Amino acid sequence: MRIIGGRLKGKQITPPAHYSARPTTDFAREALFNILDNEYEFDGLNVLDLFGGTGAVSFEFASRGAGHVYCVEMSRENASFIRSEASRLGITNVTAVHSNVFDFLPICREKFDIIFADPPYALEGLENIPEKVLRAGILHPGGYFILEHGGEHSFTGNALFKKEKIYGRVHFTFFEQPTK
Repeated sequence: MRIIGGRLKGKQITPPAHYSARPTTDFAREALFNILDNEYEFDGLNVLDLFGGTGAVSFEFASRGAGHVYCVEMSRENASFIRSEASRLGITNVTAVHSNVFDFLPICREKFDIIFADPPYALEGLENIPEKVLRAGILHPGGYFILEHGGEHSFTGNALFKKEKIYGRVHFTFFEQPTK
């Protein structure tokens, strides 16, 4: 797995054998960031990456100039890996938070320009994640919440649904926080 763009373009991220995460493929991540490149100036963005896994999405945002990226990961070992990779790559604007996403959301006091979530596709209650994130009050008006999921879910009926992009088996659903 590699960083697709920005100052760290081409740098490898190599989790240890038997790593317990399903990373977003390079192909899907590149497509996602092509969309975001056309809609955002990354410099200074405050980003939240939920279900951090390998940290690849967080590192991609950081490489492209995000001001700060918080990466929430429930597995202690995975959170430790994300911290060590950030250090190895010289990334100082990523903070790995060892926490359960559903415990983190109600106590979070930051506000974000973009929130990305890549939960396990078979996670029980995955269909409730958009509501939980969007009701937490942590996304700036006009900001995107992006949910990566499999094809068994559809969110087109959600009031804040903006668009869905599909890359193979990977679906990215975009929700937009209304401006006041």
